[in-house]
Amino acid sequence: MCSIFGVQGRSIPAQTLRACFDRTLSRGPDMSRFVEFPWGYLGFHRLAIMGLTEEGMQPFEMDGSYVVCNGELYGFRPLRQRLIDEGFPIQSASDCEILLPLYREYGLEMFKTLDAEFALILYDGGRHRLVAARDPIGIRPLYYGYLPDGNIAFASEPKNLMGLCDAILPFPPGHYWADGEFVRYADPSHVDQFTMQGEEHICRKLRRLLMDGVQKRLDADAPIGFLLSGGLDSSLVCAIAQGMLDAPIRTFAIGMDVDAIDLKYARMAAEYIGSDHTEVIISEKDVLDALPQVVELLATWDITTIRASIGMYLVCKYIHEHTDIRVLLTGEISDELFGYKYTDFAPTAAAFQEEAEKRIRELHMYDVLRADRCISVNSLEARVPFGDLKFVRYAMSIDPELKMNRHHMGKYLIRKAFEGDHILPDEILWRQKAAFSDAVGHSMVSDLKALAERTYTDAEFAQRAAKYDYCRPFTKESLLYRELFERYYPGQARMIPDFWMPNRAWPGCDVDDPSARVLSNYGASGK
Repeated sequence: MCSIFGVQGRSIPAQTLRACFDRTLSRGPDMSRFVEFPWGYLGFHRLAIMGLTEEGMQPFEMDGSYVVCNGELYGFRPLRQRLIDEGFPIQSASDCEILLPLYREYGLEMFKTLDAEFALILYDGGRHRLVAARDPIGIRPLYYGYLPDGNIAFASEPKNLMGLCDAILPFPPGHYWADGEFVRYADPSHVDQFTMQGEEHICRKLRRLLMDGVQKRLDADAPIGFLLSGGLDSSLVCAIAQGMLDAPIRTFAIGMDVDAIDLKYARMAAEYIGSDHTEVIISEKDVLDALPQVVELLATWDITTIRASIGMYLVCKYIHEHTDIRVLLTGEISDELFGYKYTDFAPTAAAFQEEAEKRIRELHMYDVLRADRCISVNSLEARVPFGDLKFVRYAMSIDPELKMNRHHMGKYLIRKAFEGDHILPDEILWRQKAAFSDAVGHSMVSDLKALAERTYTDAEFAQRAAKYDYCRPFTKESLLYRELFERYYPGQARMIPDFWMPNRAWPGCDVDDPSARVLSNYGASGK
């Protein structure tokens, strides 16, 4: 990951802005630049992944235009060569250096052409305008707010804008900002027409697209590792990658010291595919000690996101401290496409599809946010094969009747797609979905709830929760997280739209805890 920062106008001293920008130095510890222009400021903290030499440092400049980008542009090498052949002055092996030549060719239409995960800020010297944009899913973070003089500021994380802007908001995915307004250029969650192919055809295409999504994310000039939970999604990513590489991949799993469910499954998958596997064991003390830092790095009060982030943060911390890995492939986004345990309760296929669209549009504030912050705060880069744009668009176009759980097995299509390859043991490929916090260990959530019980009496909970008008905490655990959030981000709760919860309007989903563990169909998932 990298950190980007851009401010329109010069009403705030450069020294003040630089101090705000440096709050996210861990996103890009290799090299930093903060540049003052007549029109404003640009900043870049670099984590070198592609084009490791100093020539790959940003901002990039071409004919009076400048860009800073936190991104990966997949399949950029032939495009880069074409631009060089056409005479563009490309000096580095960085993928992001091709952005200014592409912008010259396509203008604002460029964003529709990118196969990329990105957030960027660009100054168009020809038109004297500032432009910002974010990838269609929001895998790379970007936030914005308005300064007291009415000018706009952009940054990779909310903490960069604290003290500068009264209200800080996530930059909407699939949009660009130019000439004072946001314009949607892509919405991969929505399809106008479903593909009506049969199961066999769909599974073949899902298999090919996911393999393509993994393969393009193996292109890096820095060492790559893999998070392996032992669940279906991360295990598939690891197995596919291992089949494409000559040497054993490096996989990492984490679990509590008393009751970790997934460690045994992760070990099973690692042994089957032949990876170089590491287990990270954590204790109750590790979990509770990490909680304040996790809330601060996430900038959220959402229960599910915080619970699921603690294990991810701690395993990434281990990787940062004990290895040379710079890039991590993860298994996020499959659930949103193919269903959670709670979507088994969807009353109709149309309701299933509507829920999937909602979750894809909100990903950047929940699971994707979790992956970005836990990984980037440890100076690593996240890559998400299930978030490949072609894969997402195709998965969303599948008739939702085929994605409904008609086989007593969630995510049936993606399992069926790889059944014949035998790249995973059946115990993994056909394993029921487990909640992430269960996978790390049932005791982890119990430890967090016990901390909340020790922190508030019933009377204190009622009194302190009542002061919040927006998304009022409804359990002691949620109050604990909200008060930690307000400590670091006072008055910014509206960055998150709501608690991530099952759709309570559906029969069987009106629950008071977001964990799938409380649903009647959880069954053997947590074993």
